[in-house]
Amino acid sequence: MSTLHLVDPTLLPLLELMPGTGFTAENLPAIREQSEQRFAFLGEPAIQPEVKVIEGPGGPLEIYWYDPAPGQTGRAALLHIHGGGMVIGSASSMRHGPAGMAAALGIPVASVEYRLAPEHPFPAPQEDCLAGLKWLAENAAELGVDAARIGIIGESAGGGLAAATALMTRDQGGPVLAAQFLTFPMLDHRTGSEDCPYANPATGEFVWTRQSNRFGWSALQGGYAPTDHRKGWFSPSLADDLAGLPPTWIGTGSLDLFLDENLDYARRLIGAGVPVELHSYPGAIHAFQAIADSHLAQSFNRDLLSAVARWLKV
Repeated sequence: MSTLHLVDPTLLPLLELMPGTGFTAENLPAIREQSEQRFAFLGEPAIQPEVKVIEGPGGPLEIYWYDPAPGQTGRAALLHIHGGGMVIGSASSMRHGPAGMAAALGIPVASVEYRLAPEHPFPAPQEDCLAGLKWLAENAAELGVDAARIGIIGESAGGGLAAATALMTRDQGGPVLAAQFLTFPMLDHRTGSEDCPYANPATGEFVWTRQSNRFGWSALQGGYAPTDHRKGWFSPSLADDLAGLPPTWIGTGSLDLFLDENLDYARRLIGAGVPVELHSYPGAIHAFQAIADSHLAQSFNRDLLSAVARWLKV
């Protein structure tokens, strides 16, 4: 039975914008091209980035640096990780999100051009994101950043990679994150599969479906068996211990495929002694904030920006 009647009416245009095309290895190149073209129509971002090239684990790694006030010092900063199901999207095309955050908050934002699966399976994307974090922390003084006030932020796959990066940097002894901000994060590789621990009939019909999720996780997994100490870096929901992670903001939609894994992750973080702020937006489907003039997107932006400002002492 369809859940269309549960979708907030202000979000219905999103169903045409993002129809939830089924992913296959054959149509992935075309979907990637469509994604790039969609963002190209948005025009110029609020702040033009400076592209910095660092030495990454797989070779040169691009960091898109959005600085609203060059020359200022002692500022908080965000490391941004874009979404795209682990298989599509790019920091070069998805500029409006990090640029808008930098402009709204008045702090610099660095966006990582991490490698995509299936060409680069686990742990390549995670290692690129960690390299971006280390670069930001190690060059904080030069960039005008307070290394003690760096947060990590991402949406969907980017939220999952942000959570994985937070686990990796905790496990490897730093850099220390001040907070993590996860927007409908992609955390559990089991969701939508035969091993799925959640049975919610109201989630996952639109935009990002169970089929899409199986494809994305399979592409990321490659030949990796998530049984060793890195399993939480691959799929954060598998991490045995969440203690010592930074304060966490999670925003999700009540109809999003990731709702249950997000709620479960929040519950486990709280149980591990991690401060958590959790929002579930009623009638919201995956990527709902793309309808910027909807009341849900406005609530989401207010909640997220407020949390960033509060936790990073902006």
